[in-house]
Amino acid sequence: MKRLLAALAAVVLLAPAPAGAAPAREKWDTRVFAHVQAPGYPAYVFSHRNGRVYAGTYTDPQGDRRRSRVFEWSRGGALLRSWTVPGQDLSQDRGVQVANADARGRLVLLEKSTATVRTLDVRTGRFRTWATLPDLPTCAPGTTGPDCSPNAVDYPAIPNYATWGPGGALYVSDYGQAVIWKLPRGSVQPRVWFASAQLDGSEFGTAGLVYRPGRRDLLITQQSTATDGSVPTDGKLYRLPIRRSGRPGPLSTLWTSSPGDLPDGFGIARSGHVYVANAGLSNQLVELGADGHEIARFPAVPGTGENGSAIPFDTPSSATFLGTRVLVANQSFFGDTSHHAVLDVAVRERARAPYLPSNAFWR
Repeated sequence: MKRLLAALAAVVLLAPAPAGAAPAREKWDTRVFAHVQAPGYPAYVFSHRNGRVYAGTYTDPQGDRRRSRVFEWSRGGALLRSWTVPGQDLSQDRGVQVANADARGRLVLLEKSTATVRTLDVRTGRFRTWATLPDLPTCAPGTTGPDCSPNAVDYPAIPNYATWGPGGALYVSDYGQAVIWKLPRGSVQPRVWFASAQLDGSEFGTAGLVYRPGRRDLLITQQSTATDGSVPTDGKLYRLPIRRSGRPGPLSTLWTSSPGDLPDGFGIARSGHVYVANAGLSNQLVELGADGHEIARFPAVPGTGENGSAIPFDTPSSATFLGTRVLVANQSFFGDTSHHAVLDVAVRERARAPYLPSNAFWR
């Protein structure tokens, strides 16, 4: 029987692909998924369970007066619809990230100029404001809270990434204030759930945030650890447990980046591997093992972003799974608008299923 099974397996492996089937892509093969129209500067790509792909436009560092937009594409990269974001403060830097979706299918948006958590119902086009993150005072020396920012420099709240957690709570990273916010199930009042000087990155703060239910922890990317307000240094991938009581456990470091990498959004594979987009000088994707050890960097040579596609990595700001590929938001921070795109990178493994409890929604 064993010999028969081995022979059958050999036949399957050697059999030609069906006529018309696309050849398997090599790992790291990169293609342009979609160009991102003005205002551009996409910072995160979200893959919805409805089969569509979404991204918002973020801050133009050169300055403009345009409202942000949310774009919707098919799984093949065809632009389907877009929405203009209402209620932004046009006198401030603005931008929106499509950070998640709730159990009812509405998009969860994080808007920068107003520091708000919002929803967008893609069936009706209706935007609603869920909560506003407070602008915290800086903490007294040697303290971390409970309602103050451990940042050495006083920055406003900048909601950056969001993940659902136990009990239908929404956790939100704050790029400017060195805290993780929690919106308990049904609440419109965010509270400081975790605060630490280790989340102080000066101008390059806390970014990606994903809950892992099997390990009952949050993975967090920290773009820099410039706790003294100096220039950015090494970034981090942190692990932060959520205790049964609902309180945070001890923060630990799984991986330390190279100086100036600025690790940003990331995706997690079924294998536990973590694919991190480095938005800094290296312009690379980094593959990490579940324990944080570094497996590979793509491209191997840092700096140029040359990935074999028509558009190089240029401030790659997220890595979101779609099938056996990751979609990368090419933010192009320094303003080459021809590089404002979503790129499609083959990784030849599938995503860990995103955590979405049935009670994960605001009213």
